[in-house]
Amino acid sequence: MNLNQIHNVYFIGIGGIGMSALARYFKAIGKHVSGYDKTPSILTSELIESGIDIHFEDDISLIPSNYYVENTLVIITPAVPFTHSEWNFFMERGYELKKRAEVLGIITKDTFCFAVAGTHGKTTTSSILGHILYESGADVTAFIGGIVENYDSNLIGNGKTVTVVEADEFDRSFLHLHPNIACVTSMDADHLDIYGTSDAIEASFVEFADKIKDKKNLFITNELPIDGIVCAVNQEAVFQALNVRIENSSYVFDVKTPNGLIKDLRFGLPGKHNLMNALMALAMAVTYGTPTDAVARALDSFKGIRRRFSCQIKSDNLVYIDDYAHHPTEINAVHQAVRELYPGKKVLAVFQPHLFSRTRDFADNFAKSLSAFDEVFLMEIYPARELPMEGITSQWLMDKMTNEHKKIVNKEDLISEILANDAAVIVTIGAGDLGEMVPSIKKALYESF
Repeated sequence: MNLNQIHNVYFIGIGGIGMSALARYFKAIGKHVSGYDKTPSILTSELIESGIDIHFEDDISLIPSNYYVENTLVIITPAVPFTHSEWNFFMERGYELKKRAEVLGIITKDTFCFAVAGTHGKTTTSSILGHILYESGADVTAFIGGIVENYDSNLIGNGKTVTVVEADEFDRSFLHLHPNIACVTSMDADHLDIYGTSDAIEASFVEFADKIKDKKNLFITNELPIDGIVCAVNQEAVFQALNVRIENSSYVFDVKTPNGLIKDLRFGLPGKHNLMNALMALAMAVTYGTPTDAVARALDSFKGIRRRFSCQIKSDNLVYIDDYAHHPTEINAVHQAVRELYPGKKVLAVFQPHLFSRTRDFADNFAKSLSAFDEVFLMEIYPARELPMEGITSQWLMDKMTNEHKKIVNKEDLISEILANDAAVIVTIGAGDLGEMVPSIKKALYESF
């Protein structure tokens, strides 16, 4: 497929975080971009403001009349059902239909491609790496699965020769990519609705890792069962972060590399998991040849990602943090970072489970992770692409929790319940539509001061 012959790009599910990055990219290179999404959101509003036409009804009459078979690419998301009228309209007429991952594969095939894989840490690591490369002057475009605060976008740069992509394991999407340098941050079980078993997930990651023939260009953590260059914090490794301390709420640390020691790096994102993400990004950038002084400047200036331990309110009396965490391991990372930053303070966690299947598959681990907080508000399960499953409810999950300070709270009552609570630190957690409520929660908390 030759993208130069494509004049129009139509998205079915344009509001997804990965799809919207592609929409921004195609608009930036001069294509006509439009599409459909099920519901309006902050992301769709931003796309509309940038000049992209979006509608929210499944109606073939809203497809632009000049989007012909020979000049139009249609990009689809797995979240849209096969019964979707617009999808069927394009299929029946022989349009070129591609999944997001297939399109990323086409875009990155003729570039020097950095791919960041892992069940956790993809977005943060790829954002840091994209920021390092962009700040160093590389001719880079980075496709990010989150809104990077430095750029207020999920697209960094407009380069044509270097790309950074998140290598998404969902539906084995990352096997479409053509990476030159890659990392694997983690291989925890997830997406069991797709893979069935943790062994199947591991096999898929091994297949992805095999795309990197020179293992000096594949970076891993020390517990992963694949060959590569090990990165570690305070443990022996080829790339080792050491002498880690906290100064003015930022990590300060040194890194041992194959070429010597880089001293006194500063990085402002809290949590040991984020320090590891920064180390992975550093290792890839240094191996590519990025000067260490440029790496240091970029790490120091990186502001983070929207909904990744995003501090909404920070005062002496109240802290409000929002995070996209939707897996027990990610919730544990949020808890560790909160306790490190605010020891001794009462922490209220508001959690919206994401997917019935994920809630079912990891219920015991979710219960354990959530019970570590001082108090928990549990929202109803966000279904996303799934239909309800008998017996899999938030009440069922809550009954497994050992923490007695817990209750189910519906969306309509959430803000009033938060305002009535005496916690000094409030954390909203989840990958569903809870994120759309963050501005309202923040406003209500400010007004209650």
